Amino acid sequence: MLNRHEFLQSLAAAGTLAAISTVDEMELLAQTKKANGTPDLVAVMGGEPDQMYEAAIKAIGGLGRFVKKGQKVTIKPNIGWAKKPELAANTNPLLISTLVKACFAEGAAEVTVFDNTCQGWQDCYRLSGIKEAAEAAGAKVVPGNDERYFRDYDLPKGKVLQHAKIHQAILDCDVWINVPVMKNHGGANMTVAMKNHMGIVWDRRAFHSKGLPQCIADICTIDKPAALHIVDAYRIMTQNGPQGRSEADVATPKALFMSTDIVAVDTAAIRFFDQIRKMPLEDVPYLAMGQEHGLGSMDLKSLNIKRIKMN
Repeated sequence: MLNRHEFLQSLAAAGTLAAISTVDEMELLAQTKKANGTPDLVAVMGGEPDQMYEAAIKAIGGLGRFVKKGQKVTIKPNIGWAKKPELAANTNPLLISTLVKACFAEGAAEVTVFDNTCQGWQDCYRLSGIKEAAEAAGAKVVPGNDERYFRDYDLPKGKVLQHAKIHQAILDCDVWINVPVMKNHGGANMTVAMKNHMGIVWDRRAFHSKGLPQCIADICTIDKPAALHIVDAYRIMTQNGPQGRSEADVATPKALFMSTDIVAVDTAAIRFFDQIRKMPLEDVPYLAMGQEHGLGSMDLKSLNIKRIKMN
């Protein structure tokens, strides 16, 4: 498990120490109570995406908690931009292929991968490496950029967003898993698990006209929530998000966060990001809005957090 000194050493090895704030080196990894039972949140550092996934899912009780034999599973990564993996605009393809294989190992009948991309979906799927990786692992990769794939859906708990069109891959599956990349975002300041829900809707222009933070929180009130949130922080875009300009915008801390609590996992991820580039939680208002909706907790000190440092 990481202590603060080890955490800073690991970031130095990753080439990102110069950007780290010396204030509260990483409070989210400083467990303040004895961790008993299944953790609420797992934070892993230092491995490759597949290794960190394996360590995290074992710690949280195994994928069998969430995926049962014969189920139809949907995996929702970020595939929004026609960028190669090294630019950290999209979820790491190795993480997605590893998760697809793990779902089939649990007996999933089928696994579907999709996103409503910001650029042309064919280029995004290809250049991100996700289409090739997911299909090689046995998944069905479907488009998200055609309105015929979306159906009307009510969000009665939403404050400003009470209706949306949701992709059928979410509505028709038995269970879905949310796998965002963590990165800077020009409008919302951060993209993590809550923001990744914008890719399940068709009519997301309404998010900007009605108020982006509240709409992000509102879409997460969907009564078919993701069973698990896996935040890819192997590479992160520290500036010029959401698509970035060059590899100069990218740091490689080699981290992964996993939780069933969408607010907690985003809070942890953003606190982590804040050590690399300043990002106070109050600058990401949809977190508090999600907590107000009862979607989860921002109080990391009250949670059972499992810390794992890989060799």
